[in-house]
Amino acid sequence: MPARIARFALPFLLTFALAACQSMMSLPQKSLYDRLGGQPAITAVVDDFVANVAADSRINGFFARTDIPRLKRLLVEQICAGTGGPCTYTGRTMQAAHRGMNITDAQFTALVEDLQKTLVKFKVPEKEQGDLLAVLGPMKPQIVGQ
Repeated sequence: MPARIARFALPFLLTFALAACQSMMSLPQKSLYDRLGGQPAITAVVDDFVANVAADSRINGFFARTDIPRLKRLLVEQICAGTGGPCTYTGRTMQAAHRGMNITDAQFTALVEDLQKTLVKFKVPEKEQGDLLAVLGPMKPQIVGQ
């Protein structure tokens, strides 16, 4: 009886061991930063996104006295760092940056819509769009109602 078990068990164990080795040898998943195209692509997205916000009467008043080149630089840093890139975000916390602005859910949604418009324009795949929004979404409580 043990010989029969060994005859059936050995191929199973070899298959299992081979599968385990293959999964360990598979290429690591690229970071979201890399999947988005790195810093040049993030910079292009930020430029277009800021233009969308500037044209959006629902929220552009919040940016009337903003240093736009600085805002763009900080957005690139934030997205780069948040998606696994080599950047370090040097700006204030979201709560500190938005304190006293009393941003509403609707205004936050308008900002997200402007970002999605840019992502669609640049043909960012749905998975990467969702992954990016999953990185940025948790910031909402630090922005809305501050």
